[in-house]
Amino acid sequence: MMDEAAFAALQAPAGWRVVDLVSDLHLQTSDSATLALWERYLADTPADALFILGDLFEVWVGDDAADEPGSFESHCAEVLAAEARRRPVFFLHGNRDFLVGPGFAARAGLTLLAEPTVLVFAGCRWLLSHGDLLCLEDTDYLAFRAQVRSPGWQSAFLARPLAERRTVARQIRTQSEARKADPRAVWADVDAGAARDWLRRADAPVLIHGHTHRPAEHDLGDGRARWVLSDWDAAARPPRAEVLRLTADGPQRMALSASA
Repeated sequence: MMDEAAFAALQAPAGWRVVDLVSDLHLQTSDSATLALWERYLADTPADALFILGDLFEVWVGDDAADEPGSFESHCAEVLAAEARRRPVFFLHGNRDFLVGPGFAARAGLTLLAEPTVLVFAGCRWLLSHGDLLCLEDTDYLAFRAQVRSPGWQSAFLARPLAERRTVARQIRTQSEARKADPRAVWADVDAGAARDWLRRADAPVLIHGHTHRPAEHDLGDGRARWVLSDWDAAARPPRAEVLRLTADGPQRMALSASA
């Protein structure tokens, strides 16, 4: 799953008082409501720093997609860059946007994080992850993940024309939606033993992750826990959009209103 190398760590500056964490917004051109809610949240949050724990985008086919004037990706880069001028924005890759590269990060003002990363803030060590790597029972996905995260696969894919990459992405999304609609599908959750092992190695009491779309707080024993972030869908009934806010008083879930 992962070797015994030490996890990356980020020490929060002394001036930080509020840290916001989000994941699984799955922003896409066909969901203007969630994009609008995201932009309203960015304009209003009092956070000193923002951490995006993967799947900000429904799909990412390469940083050059943001080079197209007027494109959805270009607009998102502008929104993120404006946000990054107000506060630091950190990004950890998800299973949908693992191809976000240093070019887009620089353009959008993002600081890329390793998977996983320990955030040292408010007297606590918080272990941050997207979460997919801990879903050990999803063996098909983990094999696919290993393939598409390899430098060779990524170089070959990114060498293809942008239009072709968009077509491939649409095909993968169609297959994914068909799988979601299959009543026989079984969705793997984060493995509790693996989560405890990561927390032990990180010397951290709490793992914060997304990916599973099952927001909850799980007691892992021995004073350790994992907190699962919500996905976002402003058009759902009821709407789904939560921020996990960390302060010196501890973590708090902030439910956002989809109304203007």
